[in-house]
Amino acid sequence: MFNKLTNSLTRRGFFASSSAAALSLGATTTARATSTSDSDAMTYEVVRTDDEWKAMLNDLEYLIMREGRTEKPKSSPLWDETRNGSYHCKGCDLCSYEARWKVVLDKGWVFFYHAQPDTVLMSIDGAVPEYGDMTSGQFSVTEVHCRRCASHLGHYVYIAGRMTHCINGASLVFKPLDA
Repeated sequence: MFNKLTNSLTRRGFFASSSAAALSLGATTTARATSTSDSDAMTYEVVRTDDEWKAMLNDLEYLIMREGRTEKPKSSPLWDETRNGSYHCKGCDLCSYEARWKVVLDKGWVFFYHAQPDTVLMSIDGAVPEYGDMTSGQFSVTEVHCRRCASHLGHYVYIAGRMTHCINGASLVFKPLDA
């Protein structure tokens, strides 16, 4: 069923190790991602079991946020949202982006020039087939994930002449300012 929702991507090694670390901690409120050195280990504020993630996210959101998949272009209503407001991580409600830094590009994902300070972390990711030639062959892209719950949000890519956060709308909750 998952493969019908989105194109298949390989699991991200980072999330596999983060998920394993989180599951081994049970119901605690922090997790440590595995690393080659204990001094490099990452601690997360929000940790849920796999069952808890599956209960709070729909199938597509789970695939994107916990398994690192990418939504199909223009599949999220947020890709062309232009109202003033803020964008929060769907996994932990951390306000990660503001509308003032959003740019609508016809590529079909949610693009921002900046994240809120201290809200996202980045790591190296493999090729993303949905991005086409941009990541084909031996190229890697920089993955963007939430610093509080380790959810995969999207990628940091060079597009339209600028480094840009290319974010899956399914990983965000939009909160309009005028609401």
